[in-house]
Amino acid sequence: MATDLRRYAVFAVAAWLAATPGASAEDMRGTADLGLVVERASGSVLIVETTARTSLGRVTGLGDLSHASAVFSRDGRMAYVFGRDGGLNKVDLLSRALVKRITQAGNSIGGAISQDGRIIAVANYEPGGVRLFDAASLAAVGEIPALFGPEQTPSKVVGLADAPGQKFVFTLYDGGEIWLADVSDPARLKVDKYPGIGRLPYDGLITPDGRTYVAGLFGEDGLAKLDLWRPEAGVSRILDGYGRGEDPMPVYKMPHLRGWAVSGGHAFLPAIGRHELLVVDTRSWREAARVTVHGQPVFAIASPAGRHVWVNFAHPRNDTVQIVDVATMAVTLTLRPGKAVMHMEFTPRGEQVWLSLRDENRVDVYDTRSFVRIASIPARAPSGILLAARANRIGF
Repeated sequence: MATDLRRYAVFAVAAWLAATPGASAEDMRGTADLGLVVERASGSVLIVETTARTSLGRVTGLGDLSHASAVFSRDGRMAYVFGRDGGLNKVDLLSRALVKRITQAGNSIGGAISQDGRIIAVANYEPGGVRLFDAASLAAVGEIPALFGPEQTPSKVVGLADAPGQKFVFTLYDGGEIWLADVSDPARLKVDKYPGIGRLPYDGLITPDGRTYVAGLFGEDGLAKLDLWRPEAGVSRILDGYGRGEDPMPVYKMPHLRGWAVSGGHAFLPAIGRHELLVVDTRSWREAARVTVHGQPVFAIASPAGRHVWVNFAHPRNDTVQIVDVATMAVTLTLRPGKAVMHMEFTPRGEQVWLSLRDENRVDVYDTRSFVRIASIPARAPSGILLAARANRIGF
């Protein structure tokens, strides 16, 4: 029996090495501490690991990554990187190689992976709509044209997220609608449409439990909410007129809504044209508080334990990160890591937070207990930091 087990182990290692060019037995690792850093200026990504806080290698040839994002396969090995040029790239984190690249549209704005990991969905600006691909082969399996109104006008699609029940939810930027698509059978797509949600929805989030989808509105003060447990009730408005009576400040970069800032029964949302986080009770979806911050927030991201929300800011105040204590609803610490803090990502248990500093050409790693920088990694104009642990989270 022991001999058989040894033979099997030798065979397994040999098979892995054969499938992983350039690897050695010492390189063997799981994917749980791996991730990637988008290098927006050079069309490349760094493959990184969080245990020793190092870069393992670079994958090039991914096209225009000026507004890139990624999702991960169920096992965390494959990253699907969405480029602004309509590119869909499949990257193997273990072999650090570009497996396949297709150009599926003229201009795209992100994507999602289905609950079962079989289908990749891409949201497009040009020609609009959502396209569906097989996760294994990147073969096209379906399409959802985003046409609205009596004239069937095409719309840009934003805020695409995966939802429970093998569904995707997204908004029509030009049409002011939320759509909920069931892709259980890509040949027989079922799409429910919710019009009249407000002007210019620019992004959306789904709560970590997969129940609630919220779309931010650039054209007016307010947000639109769809309860995915009771979608037949339609869309309701929340935080309507939150800036009423006050002049908005210039918006140099659109805030991003994600489920990252849901903590302690509250959602912390960047306010368009204001130097505030809007705090919403996620039971009633009514305003609970406001937190005054350093500038126009871009990302507000809750730590895995939920005690703190880290916030970065738009130009010209983008050298700063502030930390909000969820218990007191107040800023407790201000850091100035360097020029152009673009993105933040917590490790799965929250002991580290990684920051991309685009204009410093580096990624910094901070200890979340001491708030001290513990590592720096050179990178080419880094933006998004995306760790493979996202594979196991709704809306990521």
